[in-house]
Amino acid sequence: MLTNYLKLALKVLARRPFFTFVSLFGISFTLAVLVTATAVLDHAFGPLAPEVHRERTLFLDYLILEGERSQRSGSPGWVFLERYVRDLPGVEEMSVYSEPRRVFAYQTGEKSGLQLKRTDAAYWRILAFDFLEGGPLAEADVDGGAPVAVINETTRDRLFPDGTALDREVLVEGQAFRVVGVVADVSQLRTEPYADLWVPLTATKTSQWMEEFHGDLHAMLLAESREAFGPLRAELAARLAAADVPQPERFDRMLAYALEPFEIASREIVGSDDDGRPATRELQALLVGALLLFLLLPSVNLINVNTSRILERAPEIGVRKAFGASCHDLLGQFLLENLVLTLVGGALGLLLSVFAVEAVAATGWIRYADLQVNLRVFAWGVCFMVLFALLSGLYPAWRMARLDPADILRGRSL
Repeated sequence: MLTNYLKLALKVLARRPFFTFVSLFGISFTLAVLVTATAVLDHAFGPLAPEVHRERTLFLDYLILEGERSQRSGSPGWVFLERYVRDLPGVEEMSVYSEPRRVFAYQTGEKSGLQLKRTDAAYWRILAFDFLEGGPLAEADVDGGAPVAVINETTRDRLFPDGTALDREVLVEGQAFRVVGVVADVSQLRTEPYADLWVPLTATKTSQWMEEFHGDLHAMLLAESREAFGPLRAELAARLAAADVPQPERFDRMLAYALEPFEIASREIVGSDDDGRPATRELQALLVGALLLFLLLPSVNLINVNTSRILERAPEIGVRKAFGASCHDLLGQFLLENLVLTLVGGALGLLLSVFAVEAVAATGWIRYADLQVNLRVFAWGVCFMVLFALLSGLYPAWRMARLDPADILRGRSL
């Protein structure tokens, strides 16, 4: 029976080539856009190197001081992180590092703009960078404030086009750093590991940053497991509730949260509530709503095409119902026909998305982007295809199944 339905579905699709072409175009274009968007989201939030432990990693990058008439917010400083974040329960490793800062390197008489990040040694233990040359910054480098650096592949090719970069110097704003390692490029969407140049946290001309409550630092917390997130966050909240707030004449409470990457994105895109917590549910609702809306618009067009196609086949439907075909049989047949159409269009859409993803990466809009249609993205594409088939096929199939055979044979239909 299923084989007969499949043969019939293919014959029906070949009967009206124009309608079939319009349907396939709508399906393939919609799926290509959705899969490309999914590839970008996976590139930003998926478990990809060097963030191989992302499922159990939290980040603290925002500190709020609040008072009745005053508020101060921004990245935390060394004093805050050491006093209230260090040694939280359930944390396997903690790293402190700076926000990326644009600097200029001078090499072979040319000026190159680079993103510089200062890190401690734990940063390199938590993140699994792909080293092409040398190795990471060591504990001794950080303790001694050694003028050493790790650079990425693009920076190496730009500054040292004639060969290896190891043990050669990079002059950055009047300070010379010796290259000890070269890593593969990391996408700009992976905000915590992203940079062009990494130097020790302590390799600065002044130690003023070690006395700052607010600063330009972030903390990366590698938890023992996801189950440790709850106690970790509860302990952080308790420490802040009992803390001596700086400048008590202006501020009376501190707010800071250890967040996952999607929660940080929610805060940046949608905002936070009155307590500074990111509006994660709002962003999830926004993404789901955008998905359904984008699927619904071409689905409506496909519903109209499918309805016209079904009503053209009213005599066939009437004869089959007169000879005993049940509504369930007809419903299953037409849903299968629509599924076949959607799968063909979806296959074309997935193929188009491969080229679209490569085209987006080639534009340079996302620095160092390495977008790809991996297994996770492919699985989402299949889910989109099934959802699209249901949205566009249920109503026409339901309308077909309730046609009365007597009315059809008299030349009337719904």
